[in-house]
Amino acid sequence: MNNIPTPPPPSSGSPLKEAALESFGWRLTRRILLALAALATLLAIFYTEENWRGKRAWQNYRHGLQAQGIVVDWAASIPPPVPDDQNILKAPKISEWFVKNAPGMQSPNELSRHLGAGVFHGSSNPNNNRPTFVRIAELTVAPEAKMPDAGTTNIVWRAGTPEARHEGEKLVQDAVGPTLLGAQGILLLAARPLEEFKPVRVLVQADQPPSAEQLRDLFPTNTALPGSTRLRVEPSGTNSFGVWLSPPAAVAAADYLDWDEQCATDFELIREALKRPYARMVSDYQQPFAIPIPNFVTVRIVAQTLAQRAQCYLLLGQPEAAWRELALVPELCKLLEARPTGKPMTLVSAMIHVAVTGLYAQIVADGLRLGAWREPQLAAIEEQLKDTDLLPYVSAAFDCERLGVCRTLEITSERELGNLFYFGTRNATLWQRIKEVPNVLVSVMPRGWIYQNMISCSALDLAAMDAIDVSNRLVMPVRAENSFRGVQTALGRFSPYTFFARYAVPNFVKATQTLARNQTMANEARIACALERYHLAHGEYPENLPALAPQYLEHPPRDLMNGEPLKYRKTPEGSFVLYSVGWNQTDDGGAPGKTVEEGDWVWGKL
Repeated sequence: MNNIPTPPPPSSGSPLKEAALESFGWRLTRRILLALAALATLLAIFYTEENWRGKRAWQNYRHGLQAQGIVVDWAASIPPPVPDDQNILKAPKISEWFVKNAPGMQSPNELSRHLGAGVFHGSSNPNNNRPTFVRIAELTVAPEAKMPDAGTTNIVWRAGTPEARHEGEKLVQDAVGPTLLGAQGILLLAARPLEEFKPVRVLVQADQPPSAEQLRDLFPTNTALPGSTRLRVEPSGTNSFGVWLSPPAAVAAADYLDWDEQCATDFELIREALKRPYARMVSDYQQPFAIPIPNFVTVRIVAQTLAQRAQCYLLLGQPEAAWRELALVPELCKLLEARPTGKPMTLVSAMIHVAVTGLYAQIVADGLRLGAWREPQLAAIEEQLKDTDLLPYVSAAFDCERLGVCRTLEITSERELGNLFYFGTRNATLWQRIKEVPNVLVSVMPRGWIYQNMISCSALDLAAMDAIDVSNRLVMPVRAENSFRGVQTALGRFSPYTFFARYAVPNFVKATQTLARNQTMANEARIACALERYHLAHGEYPENLPALAPQYLEHPPRDLMNGEPLKYRKTPEGSFVLYSVGWNQTDDGGAPGKTVEEGDWVWGKL
């Protein structure tokens, strides 16, 4: 029993069958390997061909631009080194405040935190306990036959008459006094504290007792109150009503200046630093997207604060002090110009400059509306505005954008481009990133496609510049809109040759509109100052703009939209209307539109 041999394991098949299976597996593996080798060869040929084609197209494109005298080298935009004692950004605290991502810089920094919108009414401000509502009138309703009691009534109105509405508007204006909406858009600046106003006692004569809403109609606040100030009429007894103002955040001009005085030392540091001629950041300028940029938030906040201080001095009847604050506003733009080249490194820098210019013109208009500016300030404003020319500045910004994007695409690896031009959610998982087609395309595209994108970005940016005629000081709306439609058509169809251009080319029509509008405001402000100087000297405005020469304005700026003189006429009320034909290039008789594309651009109503 113990000597019985163990049976062999069952056979899996005949030797012939096993050999056949082994041969089939080898043939299949061989075919797969051959297919992969063929695919790799085709891919290598494809990549080689696309890389050669793209690079050759870029070189031919560059040669074509050079033949037209168009700059193609990013190095032309790099500002040369300057001595530290001539560099604004080397002055104490300036880089910390005004350079984004500078060493030691925080966002927001101490200056912007202190001056930011709404800070004045924060918990640290002793003025924040002022009343939310201010009573300006007490209305008593009585039949028309009843005579007012001289001891208890200041004014008598007859309900339902135009005279009553006129008196209502006058009462509101007298209650509020001279006011301006602050440059940051949230403070109502008043020449005096609203709580000091003593309510006016008004007898409203009416046979039928009116409702609070009917009495509210006596106060047309659309012209009497600036900003979001509102008026309320509420019952306060039998046939008695109270009239209340609810300003958004009202503050007396003197109180705002007192509070803001704690930043006086900071403003003096800025004022002293801006006396230097240059503003060059320390950086490796060979990598455009690695260059630090100005802290646009701080520039905007400081400009708005200086403007609000100027408004306060205007309300207090101190034009010289107002001018000292306002004169510093355009000087802040030195921080945006990358001097000594004077070429902004980004379009954002240029558009912040454009916005600051619009703010400056608005404060000039506020002073003229209040009748606060005098001859010395008007002459100084006019002289400063004479050098305001935004067209070459914005055109140079488009050019720097073109050169900077092309330089970045040229020197950056595909992987780095994927991080720089990331298309999707920043905190996405790896699988989410893989599923997003743009990210996959960036990681596998041939280098030649990047060269083709450089051509697209450059051509489309040049199209944007084509709407600005720097030499003739013209902006051409039709050309801008036609060019942008061409851009939208070119980018509307997906193409690997325009992939990056879809994300890199800005909406240049909006930028061009804002440029044209704010430069027009500056030009009109300059003319308005000359007109006011004429008025102060002669007691009236001139019949036409040539009458300003030579004493007040030798050569009035022309309309950017058509190259013709700006439209001007005197009004029967002894004032004037000054306007540009605007973006639609149609003379609408001085009627402003609801949008920037409509109507005329009228001085004081932009």
